[in-house]
Amino acid sequence: MDRRSFVSSAGIAAAAATTLAAPAIAQIAPELKWRMTSSFPKGLDTIYGAAETFSKYVLEATDGKFHIQVFAAGEIVPGLEAANAAASGSVEMCHTASYYFWGKDPTYALGTAVPFGLNSRQENAWMYYGGGMDLMNEFYATQGLIGFPCGNTGAQMGGWFRKEIKTVADMQGLKFRIGGFGGKVISKIGVVPQQIAGGEIYQALEKGTSDAAEWFGPYDDEKLGFYKVAPYYYYPGWWEGGAMLHTMVNLNKWQELPKTYQAIVMTACQAANVDMQAKYDARNPGALKKLAVAGTQFRPFPQEVLEACFKAAKDTYAEITASNAGFKKIYDSMVAFRSDAYLWQQFSEYQFDAFMMGEQRKKGL
Repeated sequence: MDRRSFVSSAGIAAAAATTLAAPAIAQIAPELKWRMTSSFPKGLDTIYGAAETFSKYVLEATDGKFHIQVFAAGEIVPGLEAANAAASGSVEMCHTASYYFWGKDPTYALGTAVPFGLNSRQENAWMYYGGGMDLMNEFYATQGLIGFPCGNTGAQMGGWFRKEIKTVADMQGLKFRIGGFGGKVISKIGVVPQQIAGGEIYQALEKGTSDAAEWFGPYDDEKLGFYKVAPYYYYPGWWEGGAMLHTMVNLNKWQELPKTYQAIVMTACQAANVDMQAKYDARNPGALKKLAVAGTQFRPFPQEVLEACFKAAKDTYAEITASNAGFKKIYDSMVAFRSDAYLWQQFSEYQFDAFMMGEQRKKGL
């Protein structure tokens, strides 16, 4: 989808929403009631809440004409079936992480996050101005879907571990609950990846059926109480430098929408995308302090472990790109964009942040 067309149509939508009188809107805008299934439980108010924020913006911009009812994971279909439900037409749309469906095709993972991929700012830049959204939607169309960025967690933590990790050898045989594409990569260094629903992670750690588990970050993890059963909290979550969520719409339903409604949906997605990460950035610091008071042991992954995982990721990408042309096309675009993005950020964000963090450690802030 051409970015300039998006901006233009979004501007038309905004003008329609703000300048037309209510009776005029009523004449040109049909009344619609759609259902959106989320991949997340209501208890995770920030990530689940992005869908509700999106729905609210659409309702208000259409003067109450386009109502999208949001359902939590399990209310209509299980969370990991959200995209399938939207593609089949059993619901009109879903709010999900595309990498949940990488087992069908690894190309799905590129829409959310892949190991040692992009951070959240780079993801937004690539999606909106680097061709990423167009490329992903070429792929989504083959699945009967169209998708728009609608939330981001930012860089995630590396997870909760029952025992301390000092070397790559400590990772071998480790039963690790890890979502998405990261499990395929980390298995190359001997980790046993587990797919466990969020509501079952605590019990798995408590009983020892899992040795470690990753979820999101301090705000959500503190609420779920993982610190009570696994004392070591590792960082960074190198498999999710910025986990981007999507609103995915059944492609046939999308094509039936009036152009004004399409523009409003895209604009509302972009607004919810910014809103979600802002909430996490505002709430994670306080949760981090609570975890420290509760006795959490924060640990960076050893350099040896990061380097081994980086090599495992490159080997995995080489294998997939050799056999999946669709994945290769999008991956090559992302990699080229990443190279230029880090070229710039080492002059800007990195240097500024490094100085300010140094001042914080000296208690200068």
